[in-house]
Amino acid sequence: MPDDRQAGPGGQERDASGADGEQPELELLRSRVDTLEADRAARVPHHRWRSFFSALLIIIGCILAPHAALASWAADIVGKQDRYVDTIKPLASDPAIQKAAANRVTDAVMEHIDLPTLLEGVAPADRPPARKALGTLGDSLESAVRSFVHDKSEEVITSETFENIWIQANRRIHVAVEKALTGSGGGAVKINNDSVTVDLGPVVAQVRQRLVDEGMKAASKIPDVHTDFTVLRVDNIGDTKTYFRVLQIAGFWLPVLSVVLIAAGVLLSRHRRRVLVTAALAFTFAVLMLGLGLTVFRVAYLNALPDSVSQAAAESVYDTLTRYLRTTVRMAATLGVVIALAAWLSGPGRSATFVRQSWHSGIGAVRATADRMGMRTGPVGPFLGRHRTWIPWILVGLAVLTYVLWSYPTALVVLTITLIWLLATALVEFLADSREGENTPVSDSKGGTG
Repeated sequence: MPDDRQAGPGGQERDASGADGEQPELELLRSRVDTLEADRAARVPHHRWRSFFSALLIIIGCILAPHAALASWAADIVGKQDRYVDTIKPLASDPAIQKAAANRVTDAVMEHIDLPTLLEGVAPADRPPARKALGTLGDSLESAVRSFVHDKSEEVITSETFENIWIQANRRIHVAVEKALTGSGGGAVKINNDSVTVDLGPVVAQVRQRLVDEGMKAASKIPDVHTDFTVLRVDNIGDTKTYFRVLQIAGFWLPVLSVVLIAAGVLLSRHRRRVLVTAALAFTFAVLMLGLGLTVFRVAYLNALPDSVSQAAAESVYDTLTRYLRTTVRMAATLGVVIALAAWLSGPGRSATFVRQSWHSGIGAVRATADRMGMRTGPVGPFLGRHRTWIPWILVGLAVLTYVLWSYPTALVVLTITLIWLLATALVEFLADSREGENTPVSDSKGGTG
């Protein structure tokens, strides 16, 4: 009994002591749980706002991307005469343009040739039978003369003379287009009824001289003819002026703003790598929509042209003027895909990890084979091995700098820079020697050296 009484209070004391010891721990755990729940409740709205503004910035940047491409194109084509002339110059040798111009010159010449005056070059004694034959031939003679004039027109238009006339005329066209779309400038090229036309008068003069040289003396009486050849037609060109003026002003800053907004949205997000992949693909989709819009507008533009305008020539002009814009679309889309792939491959996903491991394993196998064959890298290998972490980032910086400094990058330029970066990275991985202590003695278990 005494033992039981002593055990009882002792046990109660131990129980009380145990309860007193557990109580602070339980309170501490509850306090930590309450703190974590409070922090989580405070973070959820914060993360929601970050996600909202991140998505908003990326959406705005992607919406601006097609307009940025248009702005860059407008600043180059409308704002830079040499760029415009370089763009339009190949049209001088385009078969559709040459055919349309030859037909227009032939029509202008034939309007001023009086077939009866062709007898002036015939001897007086031979004129009566020739006059009789002229009346008998009728339309056949006119067709023969038209064919002759058309041949001479083609000779002029397919010569270097026409190319020079075309270049000079398009320098004046650029001034006229700038005046029409931006409200500034002036020039001799006319813009009537929303059409940009070039005067083929110099070509007519060249054809007239060739006809005279070939013996058609009546051609010398052809006056100076000013006939228009439609190069571009834009309905309601006055309504387009404001939009092009804004694009021209924003030519440099709008692409920068688009990239900055997308980059800010990615940096503001919580899952930056995942958001970067999504943003890059959204950017690619946006610029591809611009390419689709150019194709749809091409059909609408050609269908709206009057019958007097050559469809084939109009197609050549439209495709030539939008060539650099389409090049920009392809370049931007390629850049977006490359960035998305790079962000995905650097992530922790199973597929991305497998690709990286295969990459390193392949290079490692080649390096092992080279080592067995006696390859030595000297001091280069250890140096690359020590700094192999940040050397690829230097290569990334050089790739970005090359792209930025390239005057007019294309999709091929983007792919070439990417492939060169991959080859340089593979070369660093191949040459890097990360083995430590290869040339130093190794201590054995007894403290000696082996």
